Amino acid sequence: MKFQTPYTAEELTQRLARVRHVALDMDGTIYMGSKLFPWTHKFLADLESNGIGYSFLTNNPSKSVDDYLAALATMGIEAGRERIYTTTIATIDYLHTHHPSARRLFLLGTPSMVRQFEEAGFESVPDSPTERPDALVVAFDKTLTYERLCRAAWWASQGVPYIATNPDRVCPTNEEVVLVDCGSICKCIEHATGRTPDITLGKPDAEMLEGIKARYGVASEEIAMCGDRIYTDIALARNAGAFGVLVLSGESTEADVAAAEEKPDLVVPSLAELGELLFKAKE
Repeated sequence: MKFQTPYTAEELTQRLARVRHVALDMDGTIYMGSKLFPWTHKFLADLESNGIGYSFLTNNPSKSVDDYLAALATMGIEAGRERIYTTTIATIDYLHTHHPSARRLFLLGTPSMVRQFEEAGFESVPDSPTERPDALVVAFDKTLTYERLCRAAWWASQGVPYIATNPDRVCPTNEEVVLVDCGSICKCIEHATGRTPDITLGKPDAEMLEGIKARYGVASEEIAMCGDRIYTDIALARNAGAFGVLVLSGESTEADVAAAEEKPDLVVPSLAELGELLFKAKE
Protein backbone atom coordinates (compact mmCIF):
# COMPACT_ATOMS: atom_id res chain seq x y z
CA MET A 1 0.00 0.00 0.00
CA LYS A 2 1.39 3.37 -1.03
CA PHE A 3 -1.34 5.48 0.61
CA GLN A 4 -5.09 5.76 1.14
CA THR A 5 -7.17 8.95 1.19
CA PRO A 6 -10.81 9.94 0.68
CA TYR A 7 -9.66 12.89 -1.45
CA THR A 8 -8.94 13.19 -5.13
CA ALA A 9 -5.28 13.63 -6.09
CA GLU A 10 -5.85 17.37 -6.62
CA GLU A 11 -7.69 17.79 -3.30
CA LEU A 12 -4.97 15.91 -1.42
CA THR A 13 -2.25 18.08 -2.94
CA GLN A 14 -4.15 21.23 -1.97
CA ARG A 15 -4.63 20.03 1.63
CA LEU A 16 -0.98 19.04 2.03
CA ALA A 17 0.23 22.29 0.46
CA ARG A 18 -1.39 24.18 3.34
CA VAL A 19 0.57 22.29 6.02
CA ARG A 20 3.02 24.51 7.93
CA HIS A 21 3.52 22.34 11.01
CA VAL A 22 3.57 18.59 11.66
CA ALA A 23 2.55 17.41 15.13
CA LEU A 24 4.14 14.02 15.64
CA ASP A 25 3.14 11.22 17.93
CA MET A 26 6.23 9.45 19.22
CA ASP A 27 5.92 5.71 20.04
CA GLY A 28 4.88 3.88 16.89
CA THR A 29 5.43 6.94 14.71
CA ILE A 30 9.05 8.13 14.97
CA TYR A 31 10.32 5.11 16.91
CA MET A 32 9.15 1.79 18.32
CA GLY A 33 10.12 1.09 21.90
CA SER A 34 13.69 2.40 22.04
CA LYS A 35 14.49 1.92 18.36
CA LEU A 36 14.28 4.85 15.96
CA PHE A 37 12.69 4.06 12.61
CA PRO A 38 15.25 4.30 9.75
CA TRP A 39 13.27 7.00 7.93
CA THR A 40 12.81 9.38 10.88
CA HIS A 41 16.05 11.39 10.58
CA LYS A 42 15.53 12.11 6.90
CA PHE A 43 11.89 13.06 7.43
CA LEU A 44 12.74 15.59 10.17
CA ALA A 45 15.64 17.02 8.16
CA ASP A 46 13.42 17.39 5.10
CA LEU A 47 10.77 19.17 7.17
CA GLU A 48 13.36 21.75 8.24
CA SER A 49 14.77 22.18 4.74
CA ASN A 50 11.23 22.78 3.44
CA GLY A 51 10.46 25.32 6.15
CA ILE A 52 7.87 23.15 7.90
CA GLY A 53 7.85 23.16 11.68
CA TYR A 54 7.36 20.10 13.84
CA SER A 55 6.80 19.11 17.43
CA PHE A 56 6.28 15.94 19.44
CA LEU A 57 3.00 15.14 21.18
CA THR A 58 2.78 12.07 23.34
CA ASN A 59 0.05 10.46 25.43
CA ASN A 60 2.77 8.66 27.37
CA PRO A 61 3.21 10.44 30.74
CA SER A 62 5.68 7.92 32.15
CA LYS A 63 8.70 10.07 31.23
CA SER A 64 9.45 13.72 31.98
CA VAL A 65 10.28 16.27 29.28
CA ASP A 66 13.95 15.95 30.21
CA ASP A 67 13.70 12.17 29.93
CA TYR A 68 12.21 12.47 26.45
CA LEU A 69 14.85 14.95 25.35
CA ALA A 70 17.59 12.64 26.66
CA ALA A 71 16.04 9.61 24.95
CA LEU A 72 15.74 11.50 21.66
CA ALA A 73 19.35 12.65 21.98
CA THR A 74 20.54 9.04 22.26
CA MET A 75 18.76 8.43 18.94
CA GLY A 76 20.52 11.41 17.39
CA ILE A 77 17.59 13.83 17.59
CA GLU A 78 18.41 17.16 19.25
CA ALA A 79 15.27 19.01 20.30
CA GLY A 80 14.39 21.92 22.55
CA ARG A 81 11.93 21.67 25.44
CA GLU A 82 9.37 23.67 23.46
CA ARG A 83 9.04 20.77 21.00
CA ILE A 84 7.70 18.36 23.65
CA TYR A 85 4.14 18.29 25.01
CA THR A 86 3.13 15.37 27.21
CA THR A 87 -0.05 14.44 29.04
CA THR A 88 1.74 15.08 32.34
CA ILE A 89 2.04 18.73 31.31
CA ALA A 90 -1.58 18.69 30.16
CA THR A 91 -2.71 17.27 33.53
CA ILE A 92 -0.73 19.84 35.51
CA ASP A 93 -2.27 22.59 33.37
CA TYR A 94 -5.74 21.11 33.92
CA LEU A 95 -5.31 20.95 37.71
CA HIS A 96 -4.08 24.52 37.88
CA THR A 97 -7.11 25.70 35.88
CA HIS A 98 -9.92 23.50 37.19
CA HIS A 99 -8.73 22.48 40.68
CA PRO A 100 -6.54 25.44 41.72
CA SER A 101 -6.66 24.52 45.42
CA ALA A 102 -5.59 20.91 44.84
CA ARG A 103 -2.10 20.19 46.13
CA ARG A 104 -2.13 16.67 47.56
CA LEU A 105 -2.44 14.00 44.87
CA PHE A 106 -2.59 10.21 44.84
CA LEU A 107 -0.55 9.50 41.73
CA LEU A 108 -0.66 6.20 39.91
CA GLY A 109 2.39 6.77 37.73
CA THR A 110 6.11 6.28 37.33
CA PRO A 111 8.70 7.99 39.57
CA SER A 112 9.61 10.25 36.63
CA MET A 113 6.01 11.42 36.32
CA VAL A 114 5.68 11.89 40.08
CA ARG A 115 8.80 14.09 40.07
CA GLN A 116 7.25 16.35 37.44
CA PHE A 117 4.17 16.86 39.61
CA GLU A 118 6.33 17.56 42.66
CA GLU A 119 8.43 20.05 40.69
CA ALA A 120 5.16 21.77 39.73
CA GLY A 121 4.31 22.23 43.43
CA PHE A 122 2.15 19.19 44.13
CA GLU A 123 2.58 16.65 46.95
CA SER A 124 2.44 12.91 46.27
CA VAL A 125 0.46 11.39 49.17
CA PRO A 126 1.46 7.99 50.58
CA ASP A 127 -0.55 4.79 50.26
CA SER A 128 -2.69 5.13 53.39
CA PRO A 129 -6.45 5.29 54.06
CA THR A 130 -5.84 8.25 56.39
CA GLU A 131 -4.09 10.35 53.70
CA ARG A 132 -7.08 11.52 51.67
CA PRO A 133 -5.84 13.29 48.52
CA ASP A 134 -7.30 16.36 46.85
CA ALA A 135 -7.38 14.43 43.58
CA LEU A 136 -6.59 11.02 42.10
CA VAL A 137 -4.44 10.96 38.95
CA VAL A 138 -4.13 7.69 37.03
CA ALA A 139 -1.54 7.32 34.27
CA PHE A 140 0.47 4.78 32.30
CA ASP A 141 2.42 3.21 35.14
CA LYS A 142 5.14 0.68 34.37
CA THR A 143 5.92 0.54 38.10
CA LEU A 144 2.34 -0.31 39.09
CA THR A 145 1.85 -2.51 42.16
CA TYR A 146 -1.30 -4.31 43.20
CA GLU A 147 -1.43 -2.40 46.49
CA ARG A 148 -1.37 1.02 44.81
CA LEU A 149 -3.94 -0.07 42.24
CA CYS A 150 -6.25 -1.08 45.09
CA ARG A 151 -5.67 2.25 46.85
CA ALA A 152 -6.45 4.15 43.64
CA ALA A 153 -9.69 2.16 43.34
CA TRP A 154 -10.50 3.03 46.97
CA TRP A 155 -10.09 6.76 46.39
CA ALA A 156 -12.15 6.49 43.21
CA SER A 157 -14.90 4.79 45.23
CA GLN A 158 -14.76 7.61 47.80
CA GLY A 159 -15.61 10.34 45.32
CA VAL A 160 -12.20 12.00 45.12
CA PRO A 161 -11.80 14.06 41.89
CA TYR A 162 -10.45 11.52 39.39
CA ILE A 163 -8.30 12.42 36.36
CA ALA A 164 -6.89 10.07 33.74
CA THR A 165 -3.87 11.34 31.83
CA ASN A 166 -4.71 9.53 28.58
CA PRO A 167 -7.18 7.03 27.05
CA ASP A 168 -4.66 4.65 25.41
CA ARG A 169 -5.39 0.96 25.95
CA VAL A 170 -1.85 -0.25 25.18
CA CYS A 171 1.55 1.32 24.56
CA PRO A 172 3.35 0.34 21.32
CA THR A 173 6.45 -1.80 21.79
CA ASN A 174 8.87 -3.89 19.78
CA GLU A 175 9.10 -6.36 22.66
CA GLU A 176 7.10 -9.60 22.89
CA VAL A 177 4.74 -8.27 25.54
CA VAL A 178 1.51 -6.25 25.79
CA LEU A 179 2.20 -2.96 27.58
CA VAL A 180 -1.05 -2.22 29.44
CA ASP A 181 -1.67 1.54 29.26
CA CYS A 182 -3.73 4.07 31.21
CA GLY A 183 -7.07 3.33 29.54
CA SER A 184 -6.86 -0.32 30.53
CA ILE A 185 -5.87 0.52 34.11
CA CYS A 186 -8.90 2.83 34.32
CA LYS A 187 -11.11 0.02 33.00
CA CYS A 188 -9.86 -2.15 35.87
CA ILE A 189 -10.82 0.57 38.38
CA GLU A 190 -14.19 1.00 36.65
CA HIS A 191 -14.92 -2.73 36.83
CA ALA A 192 -14.06 -2.76 40.54
CA THR A 193 -15.86 0.45 41.56
CA GLY A 194 -18.27 1.48 38.80
CA ARG A 195 -16.45 4.83 38.56
CA THR A 196 -14.97 6.28 35.41
CA PRO A 197 -12.55 9.25 35.33
CA ASP A 198 -14.12 12.68 35.63
CA ILE A 199 -11.99 13.66 32.64
CA THR A 200 -9.55 11.84 30.36
CA LEU A 201 -6.84 14.14 29.04
CA GLY A 202 -4.37 13.77 26.20
CA LYS A 203 -5.21 12.91 22.64
CA PRO A 204 -7.99 13.06 21.35
CA ASP A 205 -8.70 16.15 23.48
CA ALA A 206 -8.48 19.10 21.08
CA GLU A 207 -6.64 21.12 23.75
CA MET A 208 -3.51 19.06 22.98
CA LEU A 209 -3.01 21.18 19.84
CA GLU A 210 -3.70 24.57 21.43
CA GLY A 211 -0.15 24.91 22.73
CA ILE A 212 1.29 24.25 19.28
CA LYS A 213 -1.04 26.78 17.65
CA ALA A 214 -0.01 29.43 20.17
CA ARG A 215 3.72 28.65 20.11
CA TYR A 216 4.09 28.54 16.35
CA GLY A 217 1.34 30.88 15.15
CA VAL A 218 -0.40 28.30 12.98
CA ALA A 219 -4.08 27.60 12.41
CA SER A 220 -5.65 24.17 12.88
CA GLU A 221 -5.93 23.55 9.13
CA GLU A 222 -2.19 24.26 8.77
CA ILE A 223 -1.30 21.40 11.14
CA ALA A 224 -0.86 17.78 10.11
CA MET A 225 -1.44 15.55 13.15
CA CYS A 226 0.48 12.36 12.48
CA GLY A 227 0.28 9.20 14.58
CA ASP A 228 -0.36 5.47 14.69
CA ARG A 229 -3.71 5.37 16.51
CA ILE A 230 -7.12 6.10 15.02
CA TYR A 231 -8.83 6.58 18.38
CA THR A 232 -6.32 9.11 19.72
CA ASP A 233 -4.16 10.72 17.00
CA ILE A 234 -6.72 10.78 14.21
CA ALA A 235 -9.57 11.60 16.58
CA LEU A 236 -7.50 14.56 17.85
CA ALA A 237 -7.03 15.82 14.30
CA ARG A 238 -10.76 15.56 13.67
CA ASN A 239 -11.67 17.24 16.97
CA ALA A 240 -9.21 20.08 16.43
CA GLY A 241 -9.85 20.62 12.71
CA ALA A 242 -6.33 19.52 11.71
CA PHE A 243 -5.25 17.21 8.85
CA GLY A 244 -5.12 13.65 10.21
CA VAL A 245 -2.35 11.31 8.99
CA LEU A 246 -2.34 7.70 10.16
CA VAL A 247 0.94 5.76 9.89
CA LEU A 248 0.79 1.97 9.95
CA SER A 249 4.19 1.63 11.65
CA GLY A 250 2.68 1.24 15.13
CA GLU A 251 -0.61 0.04 16.60
CA SER A 252 -3.18 0.48 13.82
CA THR A 253 -3.54 -1.89 10.87
CA GLU A 254 -5.27 -1.74 7.48
CA ALA A 255 -8.06 -3.78 9.04
CA ASP A 256 -8.52 -1.08 11.68
CA VAL A 257 -8.77 1.53 8.95
CA ALA A 258 -11.37 -0.53 7.07
CA ALA A 259 -13.44 -0.90 10.25
CA ALA A 260 -13.21 2.78 11.27
CA GLU A 261 -16.43 4.77 10.92
CA GLU A 262 -14.54 8.01 10.27
CA LYS A 263 -11.50 7.60 8.06
CA PRO A 264 -8.18 9.46 8.38
CA ASP A 265 -7.45 12.17 5.85
CA LEU A 266 -4.43 10.14 4.80
CA VAL A 267 -3.13 6.65 5.58
CA VAL A 268 0.52 5.81 4.83
CA PRO A 269 2.80 2.92 5.79
CA SER A 270 5.24 5.29 7.51
CA LEU A 271 6.62 8.84 7.69
CA ALA A 272 8.72 8.07 4.62
CA GLU A 273 5.64 7.97 2.40
CA LEU A 274 4.14 11.01 4.09
CA GLY A 275 7.32 12.91 3.31
CA GLU A 276 7.14 12.01 -0.37
CA LEU A 277 3.57 13.31 -0.63
CA LEU A 278 4.06 16.36 1.56
CA PHE A 279 7.22 17.66 -0.07
CA LYS A 280 5.86 17.03 -3.57
CA ALA A 281 2.80 19.11 -2.70
CA LYS A 282 5.12 21.94 -1.64
CA GLU A 283 6.94 22.07 -4.99
